[in-house]
Amino acid sequence: MFFIMNNAHDHIPRPPSCLQCARLIEPPNGARVTVAGLVIVRQRPGSAKGVIFVTLEDETGIANIVIWAKTYERFRRQVIAARLMRVTGRIQREGQVIHVVADLVEDISPLLDELTRSDRKLNGAEAHADEVRRPVSDNRAPGSGHKPRANHPREQAKRLFN
Repeated sequence: MFFIMNNAHDHIPRPPSCLQCARLIEPPNGARVTVAGLVIVRQRPGSAKGVIFVTLEDETGIANIVIWAKTYERFRRQVIAARLMRVTGRIQREGQVIHVVADLVEDISPLLDELTRSDRKLNGAEAHADEVRRPVSDNRAPGSGHKPRANHPREQAKRLFN
């Protein structure tokens, strides 16, 4: 297993030898690169003659992957099943658009499981990143002459129109 080791995120799994998506502008056209990321989109348009387009996302951006029909036949299970994918291929530029034309497709989804292991300790900020703090309710006494704070839109409308 390969890991990033730094102060902020100890033991976060990271695919080895991968170029970050934001750095795909650096290699020349035709260069062989490896990128990895979460599979965001898989597309197989009927007009594309068996070509599959995959969009991968890492922490820096997205990578557009082109998988020709022959490559798809070799890596069918990986293309269909991967949640986290590593692709090795050649850079293809068309104006401002950069694609990686896949030669090798790997399903590295087991690395995602490392993130959810119960023995991994998260600090307070990471553990509750998806929670939203609710506003503190106004605890003023009802007879004090102050209207209670209206947090819900329905309550706000009542205050406005009453």
